[in-house]
Amino acid sequence: MPEITLRQVEVIRAVMMTGTISGAAEMLHVSAPGISRLVKHTEESLGIRLFERKAGLFVPSVEAARVFEQIREVYRGVENLQTAMDALQKGEDVRLAFAAAPSVAQFVAARALRRVRTRYADLFIDLNILKIEETVDYLLLERGEFVVMSSAVQNEAIENEQIAEGRLVVILPEGHGLAQKPVISVRDLAEEDVIGVDPDDPYGAMLADPFVQAGLPVRHAMRGRFAQTVVSLVRHGLGVALIDEFSVAEVYMPGLVRRPLAEDARIRTFVARKKGRVLSGFAEYTIQQFRRELARAVETGPSLLLK
Repeated sequence: MPEITLRQVEVIRAVMMTGTISGAAEMLHVSAPGISRLVKHTEESLGIRLFERKAGLFVPSVEAARVFEQIREVYRGVENLQTAMDALQKGEDVRLAFAAAPSVAQFVAARALRRVRTRYADLFIDLNILKIEETVDYLLLERGEFVVMSSAVQNEAIENEQIAEGRLVVILPEGHGLAQKPVISVRDLAEEDVIGVDPDDPYGAMLADPFVQAGLPVRHAMRGRFAQTVVSLVRHGLGVALIDEFSVAEVYMPGLVRRPLAEDARIRTFVARKKGRVLSGFAEYTIQQFRRELARAVETGPSLLLK
């Protein structure tokens, strides 16, 4: 039994819809003689008459009624597939769940997600804010696809990929005496009310490390659990702090002065995910946007430190 090709199906449908060879040719953007030859060849190879010729029109024959019904079903399926693909491209009826450290979520996450939303207008996004000790359960229980963290997650079932490297900077309340200095050392902060994060916390340990490396005791006048809290306390005049540049990457931050740290203190950003898990295309694209926005924050950092 000869097999019918997709091209033959396409041509038969075009003739069926337009009723003429010329109409089918115009619909498919090909020559009319080519359509005529293919219809004739299809009828001869199948041994059935597909169309009746009546008053210059091609009318589906009675005996081929089942063939035409199947062709309609094929194209309904194709249209449904196209609709599903269009919905997938927009992000309709799909969900992206991931998490970020507070320092990354403050400004960078919103910028990255703005680009994600532009590409996938209907994608539902579930963004969680986690501390590093909460990430293992989050990833292993597959509550989300990945986590963006300011330190690597130490667990054999989780893989980490560094996606950015930034610096620690000094933040001061407006009007503070040290704001006159273009660059500030941790030794300048030794006699100040320093606001920090518990050094037993991995993020807090990174903020305390420049003091440790300089041989200075880590004395906090006040502590907050999250980077946002530290920034808010400094902005309200309660002390000074070291912070990662991503946490203060906003152009306008009234009440706050940012200055470079004399010591070279770096902070790295990682994407962590369950080992062996294949990420969705939405997740992969979102990670790309985090890379982009983190890199932009590093590039624009020096100009922000002058504000």
